[in-house]
Amino acid sequence: MTNAQAAHTLKPVHLLRHALSTLTNLAVIATLAVVLPTPSIGFAKQTNPQARKSVSAPVKTGAKVKATHYAQRAANITKSSRKVMVQTKRTIGHGKLTIKARGNRIFIHPRMLKDAKGRPLKGRALIAAKRRAIMLARAPITPAKPSFGELAGLHQTQDALELKSGVALVVDQDTNEVLFRKNESAVLPIASLTKLMTGLIVQEARLPLNEIITITQADVDTEKGSHSRLVVGTSLTRGEMLHLAMMSSENRAANALGRTHPAGIEEFVRLMNAKAKSLGMHDTKFVEPTGLSSKNQSSAHDLALLANAVYQDAVLRNYSISPGYVVSVGEKTLQYNNTNQLTKNPEWEIGLQKTGYISEAGRCLVMQTKIAGRKLIMVFLDSAGKFSRLADAVRVRRWLESNPQALAPHRAPRQG
Repeated sequence: MTNAQAAHTLKPVHLLRHALSTLTNLAVIATLAVVLPTPSIGFAKQTNPQARKSVSAPVKTGAKVKATHYAQRAANITKSSRKVMVQTKRTIGHGKLTIKARGNRIFIHPRMLKDAKGRPLKGRALIAAKRRAIMLARAPITPAKPSFGELAGLHQTQDALELKSGVALVVDQDTNEVLFRKNESAVLPIASLTKLMTGLIVQEARLPLNEIITITQADVDTEKGSHSRLVVGTSLTRGEMLHLAMMSSENRAANALGRTHPAGIEEFVRLMNAKAKSLGMHDTKFVEPTGLSSKNQSSAHDLALLANAVYQDAVLRNYSISPGYVVSVGEKTLQYNNTNQLTKNPEWEIGLQKTGYISEAGRCLVMQTKIAGRKLIMVFLDSAGKFSRLADAVRVRRWLESNPQALAPHRAPRQG
């Protein structure tokens, strides 16, 4: 009997069951097509040019989203340079999502997607996270705000060492001989390098370092919204506040130091500017003691003068170079670390240092160090990447060590 003849012999109830079974199978297949990943989903990618930018937003599965991208800043990084890794992070909840981009492609591997307990996602949660990640990568990104140095074209200046800082100056601390210079007269925001002057004014006032100072709402950053672990109500000694300001750039500590000056914070700022003038810092202006304001401006030349003055104070010198410091806040302790990683490097003999960063200033560094027995002051302003200022210091050191004539003191010509 043929199939056609067999079909004619089926009863209507059998035909109905057969039709229902077929429809059920089709529904299952359709569901799997929507829910299950395609064979190529192992690495989901898209070619939107905006994918080169950072991504930070919630996903359906959970929520701390960490975006990482590798990019080159054409203004100051040559093609032969290493690519710079930029990271942005926003806490949404407890989960974690990492998105990496190279060039104009986003790569999302299933192992990157984890739940709140750090376990790899599976099933529908994994698929939803991957789809959400791709959608986020296509979202428009607001470009980073250029620094004052970038706007002024300082990074277009070529130098023999190919430094990534828009401004650089290396001087002999004893003779004032300039060993290296790059846009050293440019006046730019100096960020937390401001705290060098803040510390100097505190020390010149001879205020007791064991006096208790309490953080108030007036010390909270309302301009940049920067984070601080010193919550309102935290009480520390003036010495501890000064230590944290010099070593870890603690903004609330620095503001509290100015606010608790006997004459008040306005007079404190006036004293900062008066001291700058007395040191010969003619291109320098301060409006507050933390460096969060882009109106705090100076030049590399002026900052070298300030570094030399601060170096004379042993307390400020030692506070600035200590690798770490622990303070007790109520029933807990807070561990702070130095913002300059070179202070932990035994190959460096550093006598004073201060780092700084706000978007308008870029990455900044002032450092007193000894190289081949010669005391030097280094100033780097408006550096392009997070570690570029330290890398520039290393480049300068290697250049000096490989060129002994650069380190040899120049003798004055004989008279007559």
